[in-house]
Amino acid sequence: MRVIVTRPAAQARTWVPQLQALGVDAVSLPLIGIEPAPDSEALQSAWRQLAGTALVMFVSANAVAHFFAARPADSAWPGDTLAGSTGPGTSASLRAAGVAVDHIAEPDAAGPFDTEALWRRIGQRPWNGRRVLVVRGEQGRDWLADQLREAGAVVSFVAAYRRVAPRLDGTAATVLDAALADPASYTWHFTSSEAVAHLVQARPQATWTQARALATHTRIADTARQAGFGHVRSVGVHPQDVATLLQAADAAPW
Repeated sequence: MRVIVTRPAAQARTWVPQLQALGVDAVSLPLIGIEPAPDSEALQSAWRQLAGTALVMFVSANAVAHFFAARPADSAWPGDTLAGSTGPGTSASLRAAGVAVDHIAEPDAAGPFDTEALWRRIGQRPWNGRRVLVVRGEQGRDWLADQLREAGAVVSFVAAYRRVAPRLDGTAATVLDAALADPASYTWHFTSSEAVAHLVQARPQATWTQARALATHTRIADTARQAGFGHVRSVGVHPQDVATLLQAADAAPW
């Protein structure tokens, strides 16, 4: 069983060897392209206004990478500003960028890993009148921002990157066509509903009823089912979770 890792290329470069080290036959087929946001001045301006910001919410590891890549040389992370994260990958990126562990707000280690879980951890803080910055792509889900506004926070957004549909040619096209020709030999690993949409758009005539998918969130699993995937299972957010599930699936087939 070959696992197709659909994460953006930067994250796939880490995930594929980790899965392979766990005995999983894994291959990368990024279904989301990541590009820098066109307005770098907005990012630098956001950095210079961080002082006094109560929370900077990062929607993904890509948000962290592109925000910190734009940091002006004379700017530092304020000592009283929290960095928000919804999952282990984003938290790891924040630590790698130099944000202290005690400045990172994240869901409980047991999960789930989403904005609702993060809000359960930080929702009781005094947000009235406090500034919050959301670092994301050009578009994103506004649920957490809405909760913060209802609690009285002043929320603003900055686009650190943009997500685009990938070019599925060359090696990517070869992997995709092989998976369509022999769906029982492949499992798609989805960490984004947008990745599912890009896949369906790339092959609009394809039938997915025999295809297998692993999804890291119930919303993503629902998207895969709506797209026609006939076999969908939820899985944790770590490579070991994928390896463990596949081992269990060998004993109890899909």
